[in-house]
Amino acid sequence: MLITKDKKYLKLLICSGAIIGVISALMVLFGNPKNMGFCNACFIRDIAGSLKLHTAPVVQYFRPEIIGVVFGSFILACCKGEFKSRGGSSPILRFIISFFIIIGALCFLGCPYRMILRLAGGDLNALFGLFGFIAGVGCGAFFISKGFSLGRAVKINKVDGVGMHGALLVLFIIFLLFPTLFASSESGPGSMHAPIIISLVAGLLVGALAQRARICMAGGIRDLMLLGDTTLLVGFVAIFVTALISNIAMTLITGTSYFSIGFNNQPVAHRAQLWNFLGMAVVGLGSCMLGGCPLRQLVLLGEGNTDSAISLLGMLFGAAFAHNFSLAGSAMSADSIGGPNTIGKVACVLSLVALLFIATIITLKERKKG
Repeated sequence: MLITKDKKYLKLLICSGAIIGVISALMVLFGNPKNMGFCNACFIRDIAGSLKLHTAPVVQYFRPEIIGVVFGSFILACCKGEFKSRGGSSPILRFIISFFIIIGALCFLGCPYRMILRLAGGDLNALFGLFGFIAGVGCGAFFISKGFSLGRAVKINKVDGVGMHGALLVLFIIFLLFPTLFASSESGPGSMHAPIIISLVAGLLVGALAQRARICMAGGIRDLMLLGDTTLLVGFVAIFVTALISNIAMTLITGTSYFSIGFNNQPVAHRAQLWNFLGMAVVGLGSCMLGGCPLRQLVLLGEGNTDSAISLLGMLFGAAFAHNFSLAGSAMSADSIGGPNTIGKVACVLSLVALLFIATIITLKERKKG
């Protein structure tokens, strides 16, 4: 297995991942749900609820962290001369793939980022999600090795590159000035959140660090499978280690449990292991097809990529659809192991089948062209 010989970049990757891991753990201390200090899929779902795109009362809140990630990436990209307006790489397909990714993520109850944080909190159910994610990325890597591609993004008007930034900024300002216009949960995960300024600053830091270090778990597993290169995975190992240490330290210092190893009584999680596996398999395959996991899509959006803006819209719409039609998994309780209901299971399987179909058709088309 290879790892980059660029020691400067490797140090940057480790330091960035370490800081992100600490930030993610501290966000729980500041008020975010346990094992969900940061979850891009969950937070996009909450934003969809706050905009009244879905009516699930326990997952509605306009999460400043998502705004922070986009603008953290944007600010650093501008400072480093890396902001480039580009797009046009199969936008409709990217919307559809992103839609399916969020269906899978909400079946599992988290994105790849939260999967690592759940493991760092002792939630062993996330191991099944990790295995599924690896399988999904492996499947995507296979299609890439056979020629799969959504095409190259091209240079576009700079105004287009910042269009989504403007929309997010306007929504955030309206949220700050007129919060009652937005739906906000009174109970459940949506009611648990850190103060706005802390959430925004955390998002800015995560966005800037992820932009600079190019952190992406799907990309890391893909590179390992296609190139034997473990470099990008180092960042997520650093996130896991520092989040784990932080959780244990906070437990010892505060007397409140932020680390509890096992399968039972885990926060916002379920024990339907097949669906933990399949949900994250959908996320892994879709992320590989897009060229990056949900965190990476937000970072690329910050850098001016309108294809990633389309991906955000696909995830936002997918989250709304999942909760309006009861497709999302439910958390475990004293009386139930939780997980998706029958229609949610069907949706998860259909999402996987649809992604495989899209990947197969495009791969065959590219091979025919070649």
